[in-house]
Amino acid sequence: MIARYTRPEMAKIWSEKNRFRQMLNVEILVAEAMASLKLIPIHSVQIIKKKAKINIGRINEIESIVKHDVIAFLSAVVESIGDEGRFLHLGLTSSDVLDTATAIQLRQSVKLIIYEIKKLAIIISEIAIKYKMTPIIGRTHGIHAEPMTFGLKVASWYCDIVRALDRLKFTCNTVSYGKISGAVGTMAHLNPEIELYVCKKLHLKAEPVSTQIIPRDRYSIYISNIAHIGASLERIALEIRHLQRTEVAEVEEAFMEKQKGSSAMPHKRNPIISENICGLSRLLRGYSITAMENIALWHERDISHSSTERIILPDASIVLHYMIIRMQNLLLGLCINTQNMQLNLNTTKDVIFSGTILLILVEKGISRDIAYRIVQSITVKARNMKITFEEACVQSQEIKKYLTHEEIRCACNIESQFKNINYIFSRVFKK
Repeated sequence: MIARYTRPEMAKIWSEKNRFRQMLNVEILVAEAMASLKLIPIHSVQIIKKKAKINIGRINEIESIVKHDVIAFLSAVVESIGDEGRFLHLGLTSSDVLDTATAIQLRQSVKLIIYEIKKLAIIISEIAIKYKMTPIIGRTHGIHAEPMTFGLKVASWYCDIVRALDRLKFTCNTVSYGKISGAVGTMAHLNPEIELYVCKKLHLKAEPVSTQIIPRDRYSIYISNIAHIGASLERIALEIRHLQRTEVAEVEEAFMEKQKGSSAMPHKRNPIISENICGLSRLLRGYSITAMENIALWHERDISHSSTERIILPDASIVLHYMIIRMQNLLLGLCINTQNMQLNLNTTKDVIFSGTILLILVEKGISRDIAYRIVQSITVKARNMKITFEEACVQSQEIKKYLTHEEIRCACNIESQFKNINYIFSRVFKK
C-alpha cells in the first residue's frame, strides 16, 4: 500500500522482515518437534537456532533465479546455517510454512485493530453521553422526521462499533489456525505430533483438514469483517458529511489554522477526512469480493489465490487501521454546533409533532386513517399559512372536538419526545 495510508505499527506486521521471521520460526519449531521425536539430532537444531539468519536481499536474489519464494527463503537460510540446514523443511510443503506464518500475521493484525477500535469506542461513548439530551432533528429520506438527540445518534454509532468488536474477536479465533500436514494434507511424511507441537508453541489451533493449504474461507471472513468495519466507519463519516453541509451546519470537521480547503475558493472548509474514509471503505468491499473468489480452488490447491493475497491481506489491514485512526482524530476534533441544531429544529414549525397528535387522536377513539387525514391537512395548513403546527391545531374545528389547547401544547413539547432516552442509554452504556 502507498505510504500515505500506512501507519508504522501495521506496516511492521506486514513487512517482509516479519513475514520471513515468522516463516523461520515455523521451520525451527518443526525441527524442534522432530528432534523431540528423535527424528533428527538435537545438536543440529541447536546449531540451526544459533546460526539461522534472514537476508532479504539474498532471498530476493535467489528468487529471481528459482522463481519460488519459499525455496528462495529456505536456500538463503540454509546458506547461513551450513550443513545442519539439511534438517530444515523435512516432509513439509511450502504452504505449511506460509499459511502458518500468515496466521501469526493475521492474528497480530486483528489484535492491533481491536486495540484501536476500543479506543474509538471510548471516544464515541464520551460524545454520546455528553450530548445525550441535546435536541436535533431526526431525518428519514433526508427530510425532517421527528426530534431526537444528538447523543442518541452517536450512541447508535457506538453500538455499531461494539458489534464490530464482537466480530473481530470471532475473526481472531477464525484465523488462528496453522497446518503442518505436508503435500495435499495427508501427513504422509510427518508425525501428527509435529503439527500439534508447532501449533501449541505458536498459540494456534491445528487445521482439522487442511488439504495442502488452510481453507480460504478463514481469510475471507477476515477480509469480510474488515470490510464490515470499513462500512461502519463510512456510516459515521457519511453522516458527518451530510451534517456539515452549508444548509445544515450542525457539525464540522476541525479546520487547522493554516489548512486550505480549496485551491480556487479560499472560503471552503470541506469534510475531507469523512470523504477519505468513505472512499477507502469502497476499496475494502472490493477486497472482500476477491477474498471470497479465493475460497474455491482446484482440487487440493492451486495458486490463483496467492497473488491476490499478497495484496489484499496487508492492504486491507493497513487501510482499515489507517481509517480507524483517522476516525479517532476526526471525532476528537469534531465541532458540534448545538445552536444550529436548534435552528434547524425550528424550520419546520413544529409539524414534526404530527405523529404525536395522530396517536392521541387514535387514543380518543378516531380511526387511524381518519386521524391521519385530519393531521396531514393541518400540517399543510401550517406550512401554507406559515404558522406553527400548534397554532394550526388550535384553529382546527376537528381537533377541538377531541383535544384541549393544553393537550395540544403538551403534545408539541419536545421534552415529551425524550422521556425514554435515559432508558435507551441504560441499555447501551451498562456500568
